[in-house]
Amino acid sequence: MSHATKDRQDTGGRTRGGYLAGIRDVVVLELKQRLRSRGWYIMLAIWFALTGLVTWLTWASWNASQAVQRDYPGYVAPPETGPGSMIFEVVLAFVLLFALLVAPALSANAVNGDRAGGTLAILQVTLLQPGQILWGKFFAAWVAALAFLAASTPFLVIGVALGGMTPGHVLVALLMLAVEVGVVCAIGVGISALAGRPLFSIVVTYLAVAGLAVGTLIAFGLGTGLTHGTVMANQAEYRTYEPLREESQQGPIEPEYTCTGPLQEQSAMRTERVAWLLAMNPYVVVADAIPYKDRSQERNYSSVGAIETISQGARYAMAGPEGTFPCANGEVKPRYLAQSTPLWPLGLGLQLLVAALLMWLGWRALRTPARRLARGTRIA
Repeated sequence: MSHATKDRQDTGGRTRGGYLAGIRDVVVLELKQRLRSRGWYIMLAIWFALTGLVTWLTWASWNASQAVQRDYPGYVAPPETGPGSMIFEVVLAFVLLFALLVAPALSANAVNGDRAGGTLAILQVTLLQPGQILWGKFFAAWVAALAFLAASTPFLVIGVALGGMTPGHVLVALLMLAVEVGVVCAIGVGISALAGRPLFSIVVTYLAVAGLAVGTLIAFGLGTGLTHGTVMANQAEYRTYEPLREESQQGPIEPEYTCTGPLQEQSAMRTERVAWLLAMNPYVVVADAIPYKDRSQERNYSSVGAIETISQGARYAMAGPEGTFPCANGEVKPRYLAQSTPLWPLGLGLQLLVAALLMWLGWRALRTPARRLARGTRIA
């Protein structure tokens, strides 16, 4: 029995090593084909140039706005006077947008493109298993997409060099961008294995990405309208503000309003019930994962960028009226919500679930011999 057990263990080890070696062979083959293409280098150069242009325009816009603000009497500079934070926010939003556009183009025809060219059948008649082919196509598309992300990294680092950001912000942003690109590549490869026509799979992949980036916002807005509820709150009496001067910037911050009167039921939107729809948005996943500092004790919010605003919006949706409605339960609610319970793990988990389902369906479609093929599908 001991010899039989040892033999099975040795065979299993060779099988696992052979499985990974098959994936590596497919990845190497795919990357060699991409590297021989001149268009891939042209796209990479255009990507680098566009990201640099956006960085320069953001820096110039910040300098122009500072020059205009300094002309106003009584102007007080905000605590963060460097353009690093603004450059980081804009470049991050730009890179994520174009990553969502480039990744489908690199993955949506990975499988059926070979089928249309008559090379997929050559791989299928070898000792390669369907999973090896599928994972190899996925990792090759992911590596090719990460090259575009690496080309934009220097411009994110500029945000650290110019002040306002830390190296941790860049590391977290790059990690989440890489994960989001991987999710899109997995969706594209899975759809490519399921669809018979390359054009159809590309269109469907772009529609899936649009559903994540735009459809989740529409679904959240429509879902919020169906979550009417009530919250116990009293009346909020807002203070009358005087123009902030330099001497008034010191000391504790007084709340914007005070809560008076008895608690009564008031109509409110229970956004926490549909916040999971908003969590699937790639921008929300990336923005909510970045560890911004707590600004609840700051008077000036002019330095809050677009990505941080998205993070705050997600936190407001998850907190619901209990944490955002003025004078809910007789308490003054803060303008800036601290990052207590993150929303991004839920959104990323749902994205990975969708990607895993499509990859599994694609694996089933690649199994041979095929029992049923769509009309017009090329076999060899």
